[in-house]
Amino acid sequence: MTQLITLTCKPEEAEKYITMIDAAIDNGAWVQLKPIDRVASLIHKNSLPKGPGVLIFSGGSTNKSQQCLLPYSHLNKSAIATGQWLKDQGLEPRECNIFNALPIHHVSGLMPWWRSRCWSSRHIFIKPALIHNPKELNRVSSDFMKGNQGPRITSLVPTQLKRLLEDQAGKSWLRSFAVIWIGGSPIPEALLTKARDLGIRLSPSYGSTETTAMITAQSPEDFLAGEINSGTPLKDIELRLGSNNRLQVRTTRLAIASWQSGKLKPLIVNDDGWWDSADIAELNSHQGIVHLKIIGRVDTAIISGGETVYPEYLQSQLLKLARQEEIPIQEVLFIPIQSKDWGQRLVALIRFKHAMNRNQSLEAKSQLETLVKKWVPAERPVAWYQCPELQMNECGKWEFAKWQTWLKGRETGI
Repeated sequence: MTQLITLTCKPEEAEKYITMIDAAIDNGAWVQLKPIDRVASLIHKNSLPKGPGVLIFSGGSTNKSQQCLLPYSHLNKSAIATGQWLKDQGLEPRECNIFNALPIHHVSGLMPWWRSRCWSSRHIFIKPALIHNPKELNRVSSDFMKGNQGPRITSLVPTQLKRLLEDQAGKSWLRSFAVIWIGGSPIPEALLTKARDLGIRLSPSYGSTETTAMITAQSPEDFLAGEINSGTPLKDIELRLGSNNRLQVRTTRLAIASWQSGKLKPLIVNDDGWWDSADIAELNSHQGIVHLKIIGRVDTAIISGGETVYPEYLQSQLLKLARQEEIPIQEVLFIPIQSKDWGQRLVALIRFKHAMNRNQSLEAKSQLETLVKKWVPAERPVAWYQCPELQMNECGKWEFAKWQTWLKGRETGI
């Protein structure tokens, strides 16, 4: 008989949930992991295939409510593939010390612990508050490492990396790692440059809940040498481009189904086993090795005046240009609005690094409009809004529905 156990996960109490997950998996159960701020639709256990495995939310930035079914065997395959990647970098997985600063209800936070389970390596959860207190973070990390000289590895999202790079103790902590996988959302080029200049061993990576986490990763050596991409496929991964350069993935560890709108739906793959991701990409071959570069998301691209526009790419370009001109932008998010003549146009939500009065914000707006003058008309925002509370969620993703709601309450921009 299929068992289903639901755990509502608080990031600061992650340690207690792994004991529950372990026990449930050993009993052949499915474990549904949900954040405290999200309502999970009722799933009848008889609807589920034979376990064990986990149900974990996906949907990324589009806020679609779906939960992916990841069997126990797929979690193991993912961990094994990542372990092989580490061996290719000259690291022995079982000797690694895994620092986990991501929420366990997200696949990027579940997998560090699961890898330690498969590799028999050491693992520690980093409570969210410690990322805001790098001195204490260093102390906790030193205590964990006492008597152990093995390499440190971790996974971060760009918002965490940015926060740590702003603090001397944070920089020291980052420099102590042999590998720092970084993903979850587009990484601003200025952030990569700062980390590279400090010799921090980042490994930009790509994956999704549907692929049971990471499927490509860049070696820290390639990152430090100045390459900009999301790395090469892991050993159990095949990549190709479908129509309109949509990234397609083939692997034996795809989610077997998703629960959405009250129904269990198989993951859609074609007859040859290829799954369409939600991303537009480039695949560049160098000396026979494929390197992945993500251009933007299919589900956030818009058609404006007959042009296909990728807001995420434009956001990263604007941040880069603004920093070159020393315009104090902290965050930027482009939101599409309906247009009678164009179909859709973009508006920009901006969070500045410090509070600005009316005259200062008008001056900043003028500077920003000058920066985008050379863009094609469809790419230029038609309005700019100062949004002091603008920020990504704890997984480093934009919640578009939240900011679209915020925008509806504003009649005029800056």
